[in-house]
Amino acid sequence: MGLIKAAAGAIGGTLGDQWQDLIKCDDMGSDTLMVKTTTSSGQISKGSNIIVAPGQIAVIYDSGAVVDATAEEGTYTFDASTSPSFFGGDFGAVFKEMWQRFTYNGTPAKEQAVFYFNKKEITDNKFGTATPIPFQDWSHAIPNQMTGSINPLSVKVRCYGKYTFQIFEPAVFMRTFAGTADVVKKDDLIEQMSSEVIASFQNILNELGNSKHKVPVLELPSNTDEIKTIMDEKVFDEPIRNRGVKLVGFAVESVTLDDDSQKKIDEYEHNSNSMMQQGRVLNVMETAAGNANGAANGFMGIGMMNMASGGMGTGVMQNAFNGNQNNGQAYDPYAQKEETPVGPAKKCPQCGKVVTTKFCPDCGVEAVEEKPAEPVGEKCSNCGAVVAEGAKFCTECGTAVEAQKEEATAPAEPEVKKCSNCGAELPEGAKFCVECGTANA
Repeated sequence: MGLIKAAAGAIGGTLGDQWQDLIKCDDMGSDTLMVKTTTSSGQISKGSNIIVAPGQIAVIYDSGAVVDATAEEGTYTFDASTSPSFFGGDFGAVFKEMWQRFTYNGTPAKEQAVFYFNKKEITDNKFGTATPIPFQDWSHAIPNQMTGSINPLSVKVRCYGKYTFQIFEPAVFMRTFAGTADVVKKDDLIEQMSSEVIASFQNILNELGNSKHKVPVLELPSNTDEIKTIMDEKVFDEPIRNRGVKLVGFAVESVTLDDDSQKKIDEYEHNSNSMMQQGRVLNVMETAAGNANGAANGFMGIGMMNMASGGMGTGVMQNAFNGNQNNGQAYDPYAQKEETPVGPAKKCPQCGKVVTTKFCPDCGVEAVEEKPAEPVGEKCSNCGAVVAEGAKFCTECGTAVEAQKEEATAPAEPEVKKCSNCGAELPEGAKFCVECGTANA
């Protein structure tokens, strides 16, 4: 049994009058995947006309066996006496592998039918993640001082979008899903298929978030081509292909973060200075991570670069720069860590907080030890110590402050001149000594 391509114009000519039955299928649109057609008797007589419209695949079925098929549009004549005559289009090899020929020793077949498959691209299929999916976001990377590496920020996302699919192996689709049903609608398949699409998409997210691709979390919608390429290379849609169906298009339309992830990113961006926002600090971190002899020092240095404009102590970056003290355990940048006092009280020059640690826990800047204020007051004339304003006695030597002030303010006694010859005192203004007559200048 088989299909013989009818001559052009035969449907309207003399040959058309000889056809026993006319079998065809109306356009199936985007909602119908397979339609079974047959005659009122359930048998297709020799010479019947079978029409295959654009976008359709016709499969000849005879009592449990696929006996012929074509994916090429046109008009065909059913010949019950010949071998399969036309395996057309891209689907020929599939049906050749399934070919089985039955003979009935002259007895009529029990059931004959033509199954039409929709080979058009089925569009407008929506998908969405019911629960948030983990994603490694390299656009908000953080350093690990203990390992000298840079790690992505772990977030969770909800994604929504659309995909298209196409039946590419009708025989497999018929054997694994459709069977010999009269009609198979898209709705019969789409619920299970959507679950498998989400599973495939999660595998794609793992790839996009690895160290090779480093796709920023909020730029996923713009990576449609990359998503489809990865899906084809890794065959992430294998469960779908096992039904004879393949994904043709895949587009992410929106990406949203769950509340905890949004809080992480908001905190990260709020606490990062302009240099971090432009990506320059990340370059410094990557350079430091590649320096085996100074990665830890490099990370610590970055932590001191006024990295926080509003306080980094509770943020992702500061915890990362302060190091991982978990003795090899998994590093959690949000774990609460008690600061160990390392010295006297110090004042942070950035935010003014008084701390006892080397670095300010709020902004990461190295704290400056507070020095007592210089005492204000006059110095003691006896010992030189500063006497507080208003004190009556020096706290170091006990000298009376008032006596010192009186001594300091007492008028100086007039200078007494003596004779250069005999040493007698000279009256004020005298030019000659009254005792010896010596002249004195």
